[in-house]
Amino acid sequence: MKNQSNNLQEIAEGLRQDLLTNDAAREKILPLCRESIRHSAEAIRALHRHEYNAAQESLNIVRDLLKNARKTISGCEELYYTGYMHDAQKEYSEACIMQALIKDENLPTNQALGVSASAYLNGMGETVGELRRYVLDAMRKGDVASGENILVKMDDIYSILITMDFPDTLTHGLRRTTDMVRGILEKTRGDLTLAIREDNLVKKLEVWERGE
Repeated sequence: MKNQSNNLQEIAEGLRQDLLTNDAAREKILPLCRESIRHSAEAIRALHRHEYNAAQESLNIVRDLLKNARKTISGCEELYYTGYMHDAQKEYSEACIMQALIKDENLPTNQALGVSASAYLNGMGETVGELRRYVLDAMRKGDVASGENILVKMDDIYSILITMDFPDTLTHGLRRTTDMVRGILEKTRGDLTLAIREDNLVKKLEVWERGE
């Protein structure tokens, strides 16, 4: 019995050390994740203002922050799948995907970004909300053609997301994100259709006024 007791204490001490290591890593990556999310948001704001250099600078910062976070949790694999790591990776994915789409560049892969598949897919889904804002801004400027181009990309994203039929434990709520995307897509299509009709009407009136 004494040997068993000693063995139990040894096991308990080992478990305690593991948890202390994980807790220390967690305390280090939390501010890294918060900073990552902040800079990702700054990149998206810069993209809406067409400040592409500023956006890239913010994305470079996020890339380094997440790289540091992954290095910090090396050996603490369970922390990689926590909510704060997922959110930081998701926001980074969203900003990088948005940048590629509005600049007509190839999308970066999740491997290239160093993010999980679920974070990438959810980031892709949330990009649709930012793209709607981009479409509305284009419409206000009378640039209906750009709005149509972006709508096609939004539709492409939805077509991909609806094929990812996996349990939420793997996708971190992707079904909810996909439902959100469908609603945003339908609303944006309606807004753009109305804008196109109004644009065509204005052009016809201009022709009529010129007597052509």
